[in-house]
Amino acid sequence: MSYEPVTVIGLGLMGKALATAFLNAGHPTTVWNRTPGKADALAARGAVVAPTVGDAVRASSLVVVCLTDYTVVRDTLAPHRADLAGRTLVNLTSGTSAEARETAGWASDHLDGAIMAVPGVIATPEAFLLFSGSASAFERHEETLKCLGNGVYFGEDPGLASLYDVALLGVMWGTLNAFLHGAALLGAAKVDASVFAPFANQWVASVTGFVSEYAGQIDQGAYPAEDASLDTHLATMRYLVRESEAAGVDTEWPALIQTLAERARGAGHAGASYASLIEVFRGTPRSGS
Repeated sequence: MSYEPVTVIGLGLMGKALATAFLNAGHPTTVWNRTPGKADALAARGAVVAPTVGDAVRASSLVVVCLTDYTVVRDTLAPHRADLAGRTLVNLTSGTSAEARETAGWASDHLDGAIMAVPGVIATPEAFLLFSGSASAFERHEETLKCLGNGVYFGEDPGLASLYDVALLGVMWGTLNAFLHGAALLGAAKVDASVFAPFANQWVASVTGFVSEYAGQIDQGAYPAEDASLDTHLATMRYLVRESEAAGVDTEWPALIQTLAERARGAGHAGASYASLIEVFRGTPRSGS
């Protein structure tokens, strides 16, 4: 069986994990990094270390880039845009949707992607990657990219993967901030975080039901309070702020949640569901529900 040659540019923790996954799957793999010593372990496993970026690009029809940011991507690849002709560039560097669209024309076929995983789970079922850009490029290289994790394609707009990335990271940070605040609150009562964690996980699993229900309300533009009204949520938020104050725990996080809810209430959503806060995030609160 013949395996597609792949080039990986950028050998930070994630770049090394990507290159290792390609090697383990049997793909001839060429690597390049600004600091050559980072490629030693990969070279020992059979990777070809390219002396220059140009050599790395020319080595494969599929070029995967995972660098610090888009500024570094531009500085690294701009002098070699001619070499990208006839090749597929898969940019897995984190950035904004505007930056992804800006670099979309750099190669004959371009995919912008986001990695929703830590390096240690690359090439396992836990890893999933988001892609957008050239449909033909995704179809042609899908099997090769599958060795990194489960891939999801969102369409021709090269900026969509980046938008999904930051939106999902926002969900992660919001969830983790809530857990950390709760752990601090219970910690003031001498409850260990490891004791709290199973209950937090169980509740997070329950919250996914709200996410599914509220998504339908958002799409319909109507927010019936089928579980609890915004006013009911707001009353409980005030208890959370008061408990935090009493325990000497920072109140900025719960106070922010309360402020957002109060803004939605002031816009006429008091009797609506919690999903009505979407109007506050949109910046155009509407009266009524």
